[in-house]
Amino acid sequence: MDKIFIRGGKPLSGRVTISGAKNAALTLMPCALLTDEPLTLRNLPRLADVDSFGHLLNQLGVSTMVEGARPEDFGRVMTLRAGKITATVAPYDIVRKMRASILVLGPMLARAGEATVSLPGGCAIGNRPIDLHLKALEAMGAEIELASGYVKATAPKSGLPGGHVVFPLVSVGATENAVMAAVLARGETIIDNAAREPEIIDLCRCLVAMGAKIEGIGTERLVIQGRDRLHGATYQVMPDRIEAGSYACAAAITHGELELVGARHGDMTAILAGLADAGVHIEERPDSILVKANGTLNGLTLSTAPFPAFPTDMQAQFMAMLALAEGASVLTETIFENRYMHVPELARMGADIQVRGRSAVVRGVPKLNGAEVMATDLRASMGLILAGLAAEGETRVHRVYHLDRGYERLEEKLSAVGADIERQSDG
Repeated sequence: MDKIFIRGGKPLSGRVTISGAKNAALTLMPCALLTDEPLTLRNLPRLADVDSFGHLLNQLGVSTMVEGARPEDFGRVMTLRAGKITATVAPYDIVRKMRASILVLGPMLARAGEATVSLPGGCAIGNRPIDLHLKALEAMGAEIELASGYVKATAPKSGLPGGHVVFPLVSVGATENAVMAAVLARGETIIDNAAREPEIIDLCRCLVAMGAKIEGIGTERLVIQGRDRLHGATYQVMPDRIEAGSYACAAAITHGELELVGARHGDMTAILAGLADAGVHIEERPDSILVKANGTLNGLTLSTAPFPAFPTDMQAQFMAMLALAEGASVLTETIFENRYMHVPELARMGADIQVRGRSAVVRGVPKLNGAEVMATDLRASMGLILAGLAAEGETRVHRVYHLDRGYERLEEKLSAVGADIERQSDG
């Protein structure tokens, strides 16, 4: 397995280009299943999860063609075409690798009338059942059967009639599956308590570009009029707000200055507000965000919650940053119950963190020390990278395949702004 070596203590300075959003890309790619015409996605990030999702779509009959594949380019242009869905089973060997695979369920059911999908995998950050996905599809007229680790969804012969979906809890993935199924339903679908994340808005805008009729985009009530068919489109993947937030934390923890090119202020209001409360200077520019930290960081009290509140995907990065802040910080994780696996690794570097149930108390220390640490999931990996950038001495981060799932060419971007970082392979 690859390892990342960091020799810390260097303030970062310069410009970082923000890649296309991982979570948006993995939602937009299955839209190709909804039409027999080409769907072209621009600014698609080069990530292991994107490649895995492409392989899954290939098995279902979707052809994929990639442009802009030069090694020096960030992002790619991918054209996907599902002229005919040749298989309706998403197998375990692919789905187990990433949870987003469940997002083929809704579009495949809507277009082919049936879908069989293995129960999903992904990061081991807590229990993430898919019951809300299944209840939403049932509310739209599907029959659901669970057997031998697979979900089988079947639509009536005349197609999904549509219906009224009311989510008891906000669920990003369930909202995405429901929206994709509804655009080809025979009638109207109303989705109440829909997730409002920017990635949901991106999905809806892509579907509208393909001919879907969706009202209420960006609100908690979506009204969708089903169409007989959708057509192809060309659509640009939104910038990754979590990557942008991660690099903002990199500027803060190293007392540096970074311009995040392409980052959108409106997508990351809670992240930027947290940084500002910690004493970081934030400057919104027409096509970028400037993040500057040249003073002491302040402790914070933060709680994760669905958008527009503070995102769970930024909790580990803020924890690393706050390990060097003055005073105590309290982070409360309300989304996933097992998302503090990075705490023991940060403690190996000298961080003072105590976990009490769903809350973590972080008491700032004067310095962190380089150490051998192990990545446990995608965002925890980035937290360890941030700690290594600020630590004295050398930090070695093991199991960095987690990082490759969500950060495009991380060490290259960091090296370009002054980090002393390199990747080494064992074989």
